[in-house]
Amino acid sequence: MNSFITSPEVADALATGKPIVALESTIISHGLPRPRNLEAAKEFEQILRSKGVVPATIAILDGVPRIGLDDEGVNRIANEDLAKASVRDIPILAARKESGATTVAATAHLASLAGIRVFATGGLGGVHRGAIETFDESADLSTLAVTPITVVSAGVKSVLDIPATLERLETLSVPVIGYKTKEFPAFWLTRSGYALDWSLDSAQQVALAMKSQDELGHGQGIVIANPIPIEKQWDPKEHDRVLAIAFEAAKNAGVTGKAVTPFLLGFIVEESNGRSLEVNLDLARNNVSVAGDIAKAWAELK
Repeated sequence: MNSFITSPEVADALATGKPIVALESTIISHGLPRPRNLEAAKEFEQILRSKGVVPATIAILDGVPRIGLDDEGVNRIANEDLAKASVRDIPILAARKESGATTVAATAHLASLAGIRVFATGGLGGVHRGAIETFDESADLSTLAVTPITVVSAGVKSVLDIPATLERLETLSVPVIGYKTKEFPAFWLTRSGYALDWSLDSAQQVALAMKSQDELGHGQGIVIANPIPIEKQWDPKEHDRVLAIAFEAAKNAGVTGKAVTPFLLGFIVEESNGRSLEVNLDLARNNVSVAGDIAKAWAELK
């Protein structure tokens, strides 16, 4: 039995060299409320189709990794209560024949296994604040160190330790390239205040960087830091106000360790009256669109 199942559409695209973009399922299952999550899942796929790109939404259904979902599969990830599955969880879900929504790490791993080279997400996981004591660091980083895939993201959420995340990516030799920017974005915000060593101005340049990395045999992924357009970002003053309240609330509630980030994100959505959620959707749409352009450039280059 195959370790994963590729949908007929994605299998045909892989065989014929059509552009493909992988999409994660955790943003649908855990990151957005119902029924907005189902609408977003369909919208993300439609953005790619409108560009002539094949979407490959990835999830684990009944223990089997699925590369590309049909309508039933998309409905399942939006409406069922699924486990949040990173790379380490895949074999356990397979053994138990259970379902899971794939994180950035798991999506990157499975997409690369299938031969997909471009992946769009909202924000990359990173080093958590206080990690010097908790050692709390996302598996996204270590997975990208050994996975040849290009991930388009709007940086990392500003509740994380951005400079530590950038240092960690440097240590792991994962290139971080600004897309039409020389500053790392901070998810809800266009700018984080942290400069990037490199930027590229077109999808074609990104495809050439991917080709060069393949030829040099590095084996790492590439992070494309794609900021949300400034007119769509969260108001920085409001962002800073809400984050300060959220951190104080976590402290007062005695939340520690790995529970901190989920607590903060849930608190921020409520305290912002949903504004952070709308920005989240805008930046995800923007990332999917840019990833589609890169996938087309990669297909043309090959």
